[in-house]
Amino acid sequence: MVLHLPRWATDCLKRADRRLGALPLPLALYERQQGAMRLVALDARAAGAGLSEGQSLSDARALCPELDAREIDRGMLTSVFADFADWHSNASPIVSVLTDSMPYGDLALDITGVAHLFGGENRMLAHLTERLEMLGFTVRGAVAGSVGAAWALARFAPGQVAGNEDLPDVLASLPVAALRLDDAQVEGLLQMGLKRVGQLYGRDRGALRARFGGTLLNRLDQALGLVEERVTPRLPIPERHAERRFAEPVTLIDDVMLTARDLGRQLSAQLEAEGAGAQSFHLFLYRIDHKVMTLSVNAARATREAGHIARLFANRAERLSGEFDAGFGIEAVRLAATSVSPLDTTQIGAFETDDGAADLDRLYDRMASRLGPLAVSRQKFVNSHIPERAVTLEPAVARTPDDPQAMPDAGLPRPLRLLPRPEQIEVVAEVPDGPPARMVWRRVAYRFARASGPERIGVEWWQPGEGALTRDYYVAEDEEGRRFWLYREGLYAVETGRPRWFMHGLFA
Repeated sequence: MVLHLPRWATDCLKRADRRLGALPLPLALYERQQGAMRLVALDARAAGAGLSEGQSLSDARALCPELDAREIDRGMLTSVFADFADWHSNASPIVSVLTDSMPYGDLALDITGVAHLFGGENRMLAHLTERLEMLGFTVRGAVAGSVGAAWALARFAPGQVAGNEDLPDVLASLPVAALRLDDAQVEGLLQMGLKRVGQLYGRDRGALRARFGGTLLNRLDQALGLVEERVTPRLPIPERHAERRFAEPVTLIDDVMLTARDLGRQLSAQLEAEGAGAQSFHLFLYRIDHKVMTLSVNAARATREAGHIARLFANRAERLSGEFDAGFGIEAVRLAATSVSPLDTTQIGAFETDDGAADLDRLYDRMASRLGPLAVSRQKFVNSHIPERAVTLEPAVARTPDDPQAMPDAGLPRPLRLLPRPEQIEVVAEVPDGPPARMVWRRVAYRFARASGPERIGVEWWQPGEGALTRDYYVAEDEEGRRFWLYREGLYAVETGRPRWFMHGLFA
């Protein structure tokens, strides 16, 4: 389903300023184009007065002296339309903004599997369009088997519901502009006498490609359903969800959290019946001013425990309580789960094995909910011999499987503290492979009492641009008992001279 709001710019402005809707004056929006002020959006009264988009502002004022002209704010219109699109997720889980002509004005809803909730596609289309008209928006809509066909019908033949087998017939009589082409392509087709989409059927595709490029044929195939076109949803697609609508809007965050706890029980029952768990949960708060507030949390491991889900949102709500704004009230709350995976039932009772892993996961979840997912990280081993690459950090609540081949050898000496990057030092050592005897690091001289090594580490051959240098690591202890981890890069050779030495870490 595609919903086209041709007067979104002026309708949105009227809703933001009620005085504009109350005054019976024509409203137009303008912007500077090529050094002149030109109209870019009109309401119904301005269009009825004979004004048109692209007309200069001075000519428009001369033709309609009572015109209320204001400069357009495209950034605001785009932002508000994005929130408006999210609000439609209460009708379809997949809602996208089509930006083919402009960044606002066209909504695409994937109604696969949801139309029956409204009594069929025709009744769903009528329900959504009537709802928007009651809110004061001019809207046109259509349903078709492809995004391109629905877009074309919504703009040029609104109100239709067309199946896949009907697309060639319903599109044939539409103008070529219905294929979402740019102005140059439309003008070129009109010059060739190709005014309707049906006139493109059966024509030489090679000639059309050579004259208009591959975009024309791609748009035609998309509209006819021959090439699949997918929309990009703005909100996460819920794999499982539970929803509650209120008879009267609620405004307190405590009421929202109580509702989230009840929805968590319903969602938990769904997941348990399927033998599944989820790792990501999303709370959608639908405000009566047609905006959606989204609150997302992640668990360290897949879960379906209702209490655990409620605590995740409770911890996040404590962090965001100062930013909570219910507007004029919240009319519906939806709890959705994503990243769903199989989760076996576990034994809880006298023979349960408590290794503390569950407590750690709950701690990670609580800290991440309060501090943010990036504030709590864990070390993950990487399959690399280079020490500074052997460990990386990743969020504890978004962990990935460990690589068994990346586990380090516990028998190898490794410092407690590794410097962020190796620091070059001056070293005195016996030639060619003797251990270091003295060094100068950060302008301080150290004399070593003993040293062990070397441990040779080579750079991976598959790493691009790394060269063939090797590292010989030594554990050196000075006269005061301080232990250092340093390495020699390369070997002594006549042609290369003395190799470089680097400090890399400190032992306890």
